Amino acid sequence: MKGYMHKIAYVDLGAPSVKVVQPAEETLREFIGGSGLAAKMLWDEKAYRVQPLAGGNPLIFMTGPFANTPALTSGRHAVVARSPLTGIFAESDAGGTWGASLKRAGFDGMVIVGESDRPVYLWVYDGRVEIRDAAHVWGKDTFATDEALRAETTDRAVSACIGPAGEKLVRLAAILNDGRAARAAGRCGLGAVMGAKKLKAITVYGKQETELADRKGLLRSLQQLASGIKKNLAGMTKFGTAGNVSSFERLGSLPLQNWKGSQRWEQEALQINGAAMAERFGTGTYGCEGCVVRCGREVRLHSSTYGDIEGAGPEYETLASLGSLCLVSDLEAVIAGNDLCNRYGVDTISAGALVAFAMEAFERGLISSKDTGGLELTWGNGRAMVAVLEMICENRGLGEILAKGVRQAAAIIGGEAEEFAVHGNGLELPMHDPRAYGSLALSYATSARGACHLASLSHAFERALTLPEIGLAELPDRLDPTDKGKLAATGQNVMGMLDSLKVCKFMLFGGLNLTHMLDWYEKIVGETMTLATFMLTGERIFNLKRLFNLGCGLEPSTADNISRRILELPKQAEGWETRLPAMEQLREDYYKHRGWNGQGIPTREKLQELGLEKEGGAVGVN
Repeated sequence: MKGYMHKIAYVDLGAPSVKVVQPAEETLREFIGGSGLAAKMLWDEKAYRVQPLAGGNPLIFMTGPFANTPALTSGRHAVVARSPLTGIFAESDAGGTWGASLKRAGFDGMVIVGESDRPVYLWVYDGRVEIRDAAHVWGKDTFATDEALRAETTDRAVSACIGPAGEKLVRLAAILNDGRAARAAGRCGLGAVMGAKKLKAITVYGKQETELADRKGLLRSLQQLASGIKKNLAGMTKFGTAGNVSSFERLGSLPLQNWKGSQRWEQEALQINGAAMAERFGTGTYGCEGCVVRCGREVRLHSSTYGDIEGAGPEYETLASLGSLCLVSDLEAVIAGNDLCNRYGVDTISAGALVAFAMEAFERGLISSKDTGGLELTWGNGRAMVAVLEMICENRGLGEILAKGVRQAAAIIGGEAEEFAVHGNGLELPMHDPRAYGSLALSYATSARGACHLASLSHAFERALTLPEIGLAELPDRLDPTDKGKLAATGQNVMGMLDSLKVCKFMLFGGLNLTHMLDWYEKIVGETMTLATFMLTGERIFNLKRLFNLGCGLEPSTADNISRRILELPKQAEGWETRLPAMEQLREDYYKHRGWNGQGIPTREKLQELGLEKEGGAVGVN
C-alpha cells in the first residue's frame, strides 16, 4: 500500500527504549490511520484497563495516508489515549505542520508508554528517535519550548509540546504544536497524560517523501478542486471561524451566561466577532500544511492591562467560551485569555466553560471573594475571567478545583453546583447550543470522547451542508427530531473517516465530497475503496471506540445524555427558533439505526458485520 511510511515508533520512556513496528496492511485497510488506527492500537494495548495518568496508558500520535501528500488540508494528526478528564476514550485532532513533518521524518505515528524519571523530549528525524533531557525547558511555556528545542535541533523542526499546565497535570491540559501558530490537540486533557510521563515535547524534522500510487493524477484532481474550494470559503479566509460569532448569535446557537442566558447579545457579539478582531488587532493570516483557505488569525495587542501579545488570535470556540459564555464582550480580555491558554497549554473550550461555571457559583454564593483571592467574579468581568484562567493554568487556589473539570469541580463545591455544571460524559460542551438544532444534543451524548460537535457535524447538515452521495441531499427541518438519530450516526461514521484519512472538515463547506476523497485514496494508496466500504469502515471505527468505553466502565443508561440545563431550560428570545431536545426519542432512533440493543450495547450481529466479535467478547459483549 502506498501513502504510508509503514513505520510506527514505539517508545517506552520507563525502560527507556525505542523500537519500530510495522502495522499489518489489513489493519490499515480496516482502520485507515489517524484516530481510527490510533483507536485500534489503543485497544490492542488494553488501555481501558489502565488508569489515565498511569505509565501504562499509551499516548498515541497518528497521521493518515493523506498526510505529507499534495492532498488538500492533509497537514493534520490525531492524539489518542484514555482521558484523565473523562475516564473514557480521548482523541484530539490538530492541524498545522507537525503531522506531515512526522511523516517526513519517516513515521506514520508514535506510541508512547511508560513514565520517565526525569523530564525528557523526543527528537525524531531521518527515521530515528532520540530520548533527550528536557530539564532546561521544563517549566517553560509552549512558545519558549518550541523556540528552545528548534535552536538545539534545527530551525526547520516543529514541536508538539506541553506547557506548565500539562506538567502540573491540569485535567484540561492541551498539547500545542507549531509554536506561535498555536495549533492544539486541545480536548480531553491529553497534555496531562504527556505531563504524567514527564514528556515535555516531541520535536520532528525530516525530508522523506511519501510514495504515491498516482501523483500526477492526484495533482490534476487537486487543481480542478482548489480554486472552487478557495472561492467558496473566501469568508473563512477573511475572518476565520471568528466570522461565525454574530451569525450564530442570530441563530440562537451562540452560548450565553453558562448556557442559561436567554437575552439577545447582538451588540456585544459585534464587539468580539471576526470583523472586529481583524479591524482592531489583525496583522495577517496563516494556514495548515496543504491549505488553500488559511483560517488562522494573526493578532497584535498592546494593552496597558494585559501587556503586549503577538501571535495566534482566538477562533470561534474561544471567542464564545471566554466571551459570550462568560458575558465578556471585551475583545482585549478574550485575546489575552486565549494567549494565556496557548502558552500554558490549556483547552480554551473547557477553560472558558469552567470560568463561566465559577461565575455562576459566585453569583449563587457557593463560592466567595475569599475563594477567588478577592476577585469579584461577576458576569462580564474580563479581568476576573483572565485571572481565574491563570489560576486554572497554574493549578492553584480555586483553580486547583476547576482544573479537575466541571463534573468533578461541581462534586467538590457541592450544593446545587451540579445543576449548572454543563457537560457530556465529563467533557465540557463545545460552543454550539443543542437547543438550536434537533440532532446536536444526541451527538454530544453519544460522541466517543464526550460532548463533541465535530464527531458527527450533524448540526451542520441541519443548517448548511449536504452530501447527496449518502442521502443527505436536502436540509432537514433544523428543530424536528425525526430521523435525527440516523443523521447523527451517519455523520459520526463519515467524520470518523475524515479523522482517519486526515482531512479538514471545513473542506466539506467548500465543495469537497466523499467521491473526491475516494478518488484521492485510490491515487495515494493505490487501492480502490467503494462508498459502501468507506461508510462501513467509519462504522467499524466508531463501534470500536464504543467497545473501548464499555471496557472503561461506561454505563450507556446514564452516559448517553447531557446535563439537565440543556434538556430542561428553554432558550427563548425574540428572533430565535429553539426547542428543547427530545432526548428519549433521539436515543431510541439512534440505537435502532446503530444496530445496538435498547441499552446502547452493540449487538452480536452488528459486531459480526463489522468484524469486531473478538473485541466485543473482550469486554463482555457477545
